Amino acid sequence: MTVTTRPNGSLYTKIDHKIATIEFGHPASNSFPSELLERLTKELNTLSENDDVHIIVLKSEGERAFCAGASFDELVAIDNLEDGKTFFSGFANVINAIRTCSKLVICRVQGKVVGGGVGLAAACDYVLATEAASIKLSEFTIGIGPFVIAPAVERKIGVSGLAELTLDATSWKNAYWAKNKGLYAKVFDSLSELDKEVGLLAEKLASYNPEALFEMKKTLWEGTAHWNELLTERAKITGKLVLSEFTKSALAKFKK
Repeated sequence: MTVTTRPNGSLYTKIDHKIATIEFGHPASNSFPSELLERLTKELNTLSENDDVHIIVLKSEGERAFCAGASFDELVAIDNLEDGKTFFSGFANVINAIRTCSKLVICRVQGKVVGGGVGLAAACDYVLATEAASIKLSEFTIGIGPFVIAPAVERKIGVSGLAELTLDATSWKNAYWAKNKGLYAKVFDSLSELDKEVGLLAEKLASYNPEALFEMKKTLWEGTAHWNELLTERAKITGKLVLSEFTKSALAKFKK
């Protein structure tokens, strides 16, 4: 598998037999700079209106990390409240785009998932992963918290799961932990098995009545209409915290 070398990452969509496959990539473990988050948000909104698409598959490049969260370089560069809010709104916008998308979204997770990447997977409607797909929310270690993605994560693994994942900020939880908590639907031994199952599931779903799929999507997301405002408020909280002396010091150490 090829991995992009573009500093702002890459995003490609292929539509085949009513299935739209979105593949994102970034040389830093498939992390997301703001530009790439914006592109993904726009692509999800576009596919939501495309009648030739019944199902969306979200995946990342390569065979290792699924997503390392937000861009570290951009995080370090934040120096005012407005930029902080804008930066942390990136994942908020993607989560809300998945939430409001008229298509069900299957997520293919081939490797480790950190921070915002956990929120991205949690926002998807059905997640399939390999044994290598361990997860971690390490935000506390740099003085912030996973406030923006917390609603999506809590919706999948509950308050107790969110607490365990957030408070034990230096530990990885393995793929079977994530499955037992409800984040992953199935876990596979190998990448080839994962890809086979993703393909079969997408084909089955794409053959079903699109109106039934749309109604099911709405049913799954009942009670989340307030998330546009909620996630924006959460972005403000994190944007403020990232300017704190604690976080600036922690980021400086991390960068070294």
